[in-house]
Amino acid sequence: MATAPRHEVSGLTRTASPVLVGRESELESLATTLSGQPTVAMIEGEAGVGKSRLVLELLARPDLRHLRVMLGRCQSLREPFLYGAVLEALGGLRGPSPLVDRNRLSPVTGVLRALLPELSEHLPQAPEPTGDPRSERHRLFRAVRELLSEIGPALLVVEDLHWADDGSRHLLRFLMADLPRNLAIVVTYRREDVPGGVPLGSAYRPPPGTASVLVNLRPLNPEEVRTLASAILGRHSISTEFAAKLYERTAGIPFVVEETLWALRNSAGKVHLDGVAARQLLENVEVPVLLREAMAERLTGMPLAAVRLAQAAAVLSVPAGVELLREVAGLTERRCHAALASALGNGVLYEIDDCSYGYRHSLARQAVYDTLPGYERRRLHARALRALEQCVPRPVVQMADHSHRAGDAALALRYGEEAADLAARVGDVSTTTHLLQRLLKAPGLATRDIDRLAVKLGQVAYTGIDQYDPVATLEQLLRDPRLSTTARGEVRFFLGMLLVRQIGGLEAGRAVIETALEELGERPARLARGVSVLAQPFYGTTPLAELLPWRERLRGLIKTSEGELRLSLQANHLSSLLQTGDPTILRDLTFLSPSTSLSSGEQGQLARVHCNLADACTCIGHYGQARTMLATGLRLAIDAGEPFVVSTARATQARLDWFLGEWYGLAERAAELLDEYHDLFPVASELSLVLGSLALVRGDWEEAEERLAATGVGSPHDAITPVALGGFAGLAELRLAQGEDALALAEIDRALSVARSKGIWPWTGELVPVAVSALVNVGRTDEAAELADELERGVAGKDAPLAKAALEMARARLARAGGDLAAALDHYDRARRRYLGLPAPYHEALAAEQAALCRLDAGTADAPETARAAEELSALADRFAAMGATRDADRCRHRLRSHGTVKPSRRGRRGYGDVLSPREEDVARLLARGRTNREIAQVLFLSPRTVEQHVARTLKKLGKQSRTDLLDD
Repeated sequence: MATAPRHEVSGLTRTASPVLVGRESELESLATTLSGQPTVAMIEGEAGVGKSRLVLELLARPDLRHLRVMLGRCQSLREPFLYGAVLEALGGLRGPSPLVDRNRLSPVTGVLRALLPELSEHLPQAPEPTGDPRSERHRLFRAVRELLSEIGPALLVVEDLHWADDGSRHLLRFLMADLPRNLAIVVTYRREDVPGGVPLGSAYRPPPGTASVLVNLRPLNPEEVRTLASAILGRHSISTEFAAKLYERTAGIPFVVEETLWALRNSAGKVHLDGVAARQLLENVEVPVLLREAMAERLTGMPLAAVRLAQAAAVLSVPAGVELLREVAGLTERRCHAALASALGNGVLYEIDDCSYGYRHSLARQAVYDTLPGYERRRLHARALRALEQCVPRPVVQMADHSHRAGDAALALRYGEEAADLAARVGDVSTTTHLLQRLLKAPGLATRDIDRLAVKLGQVAYTGIDQYDPVATLEQLLRDPRLSTTARGEVRFFLGMLLVRQIGGLEAGRAVIETALEELGERPARLARGVSVLAQPFYGTTPLAELLPWRERLRGLIKTSEGELRLSLQANHLSSLLQTGDPTILRDLTFLSPSTSLSSGEQGQLARVHCNLADACTCIGHYGQARTMLATGLRLAIDAGEPFVVSTARATQARLDWFLGEWYGLAERAAELLDEYHDLFPVASELSLVLGSLALVRGDWEEAEERLAATGVGSPHDAITPVALGGFAGLAELRLAQGEDALALAEIDRALSVARSKGIWPWTGELVPVAVSALVNVGRTDEAAELADELERGVAGKDAPLAKAALEMARARLARAGGDLAAALDHYDRARRRYLGLPAPYHEALAAEQAALCRLDAGTADAPETARAAEELSALADRFAAMGATRDADRCRHRLRSHGTVKPSRRGRRGYGDVLSPREEDVARLLARGRTNREIAQVLFLSPRTVEQHVARTLKKLGKQSRTDLLDD
């Protein structure tokens, strides 16, 4: 990590344009948002797109001059230094004047004295250590927050967050979750280089009262490239043709444009930038070759010593001090200072931090590095390694890289494993995985080395969320004859665990784990974990009866285990029992209370117990308990550094929010999580179910079908069964809404085949009501009654609140189909009360809607009961609309009209003028999706004639001649 004081920021962009081009709106948006605190601003964009330049311009704004600025930058080849980005930014606050009156600081800020010795004179005495790593970590986070709160108004900038250590991400997320009122935070990053695609390690939502802005910087368009080139070259204008060719060669990336023009500055000064000459000027320049040529040109104009210094800096990769550069370059002290002056003057090297020098951009460093022949690279890497070996503390990640690139196999193994172990200890999973994979690719490794490294890789990959790269490495290792039998079993176990998380890998993963058990005789703890996975009921279509022997074997293993292993086995066993309706599980969970005496590993497993039980509660209908257990489990998982547990917990939270009717912002959150965890099938399929369910109640049929198809319904044997059953239910409901009864029954038949094969009826709470409706619709009432009886037998004596509420819905539908409205009303009222007790407000509203319809059908037009039922239905329409279930709201109003009782929407009947009314917004949304008038009528429960009128008014207000114009937008 490196930081730069504010007064040095202006030295970052020697070749930059004298004016900011194409970023005016982004700059204004940032400045406006940052004018008040608390604020979070996130700037993302690819390499060279201008993130640092935008920050530079932002810091120069007069309206932000009152802020105390702290600037930290992350480097690509970092040491596993927890919280480094933030701590080093704070270290840049040193100065002769005190930051704040020490007496005003909270005593907890004293813990920063050891980490920030340059600020120690401003800080209180350090409190006594607690001896508990979790407590110490929380106290450190609080200390940073307290310090930032007192020195404000302040602005913390962390650049290149994609290279940050995991600790810095956690600390930033802690700060952003509860920002001091006088603090603003700005982070920049490349999303494509962020581990997992999420800059903070998990999805971030600003808390209430915190302003936020996300700026996604795109490459410049051709006209902006022309403006930028004109400004850099100092010309009033350049030809459109030259600008077009420049855009073609640089893809509009500002840095590449700048470097191209820097390399061509002499020619550009002599050649008129127009016509054939302009085309020829750029014809031979390509990216990234152009960058290498540009740097080669600069190197040519420098003395040999300066070139050697630049090459040393390229080999070191991260900013370095003069002494380290001198030693790697092999220069005397006098020649080194002259060489540095030349490299700085020629714009090859830059002063990144106080007396620390390197390249302004990684592409520039790579361009110089590529000029070195292979033998010279190895020599310089060896020199860099020898120099770094003398540092205290030793930068082992850099040493591992240099020994690898120097071709020293023994040292590469030694330092690479040391660096991987260090990264693992501090929770930096991505660095650990990368280092171990690189080591395992080295030729000539002994069996003992392969065994040790392979098991470490499997262990680390299993706890993280990066799936596909580790899987390929583990599969390759299993084909290596040097791998011992015991290690082969462990590698196979971890491979199986990773496969069950991948799309289409569940069945294969279970088979791999079962094979691994035969090789794990010397690893009883690993064998026990494998058994616990094979005993889980929600994988695929294997009948529960076939899993019971695994469950009994697991029960015996739990009795003989203790500590972390026992908790790990209980996490799977207890949740599996609850998933299948065991009524004893929730009676006594006192052992779940977190204890300060737990080790970090035990805390991680306790997090799994909480989160797995929360998932089971969500599946069968205990939503209040699910909420409580999930909150505790998620906190424990984050504190213990368990990213996979966190991912599953967040998916459970989304599903729980669906049942609880907490839909505000849910679609956006679920979509963000799906983008983050798209490679983790158990997580992605559940999020797809949530998104599909939300689309269905909105009437977005295309999205609903697409999302629900991703829940595993296409291959139930490789699906998470309760999720797939929910997907089948959603697809059947979609087909019924479209009037496709035959297609709905096809989905029902496939779903019931899976449900009957599994034999776990507590999972059918969403499926059975729609299945009964579909069967009744086509006159297969006897089959519907048999299904209801089957459900009743399947949940008898089981803890299955959602399925038991569904049973009342099924009985009600059957009674109504038989003309017994009184019995139907009784069952609907029972179902409503059961849903209310879960609580599941959307499902309760559906039951209440059916009860109101029964009352309407049972009464006469002028009966008081009819009026009351109409009032209930009208109120339900408003409830559905408030939740976001627009199609359900429209259905209620349509049914009121059908019964001759019209109740206006509480949205009112005001005139909307040229603005779209709520109904016209619905029409516009459906038109934009290519819906026909008939389809719109089906979704909105309107007559085709009414839809024609809405379509005409909507197009007129939008200034469109036809629906085709709307599609083009």
